[in-house]
Amino acid sequence: MRAQNVKPFDLGRLEDEVQDVVQQRRLHIQPIEHAPHTPTPPVPDYVHHREGVPEIGKLAAEAIVKEYEAAAKEIEAMGESVNEMMQRCEQLATSASATLRDIKTTAMRYRKEGERMFNEIESCSTATDEVRKLCETFRDKLTVKVPEGAA
Repeated sequence: MRAQNVKPFDLGRLEDEVQDVVQQRRLHIQPIEHAPHTPTPPVPDYVHHREGVPEIGKLAAEAIVKEYEAAAKEIEAMGESVNEMMQRCEQLATSASATLRDIKTTAMRYRKEGERMFNEIESCSTATDEVRKLCETFRDKLTVKVPEGAA
């Protein structure tokens, strides 16, 4: 029953309505005479368009290669960062080598000083022992009792 109230689709009437709307809108649309044109960067030197490729294919290929080129430049920038880190590591290694030499030199000086102190202490100990023995001998000589009849 409702199907009887539905009007059949009239394509001609739809085209007329669209045309009327477009004509009405044209009055409000201001064309831009000199639109700013930003030139797109050229494609990298390592690619060239082939003959016979449709415009849409060229544009798509250019867009993709430009994205790959941008990524490659980012990768190169990362390589520069790695190079800077490598140079810092080399500087650190050079500094660490110098520090290691200083450490070895200091350890050698401590060993020599330890040996000197060892010899000095033993020498003092020997001298002290000799003094003690001389004192004991001298004391023993002084304390030796002379027999009463001997004098």
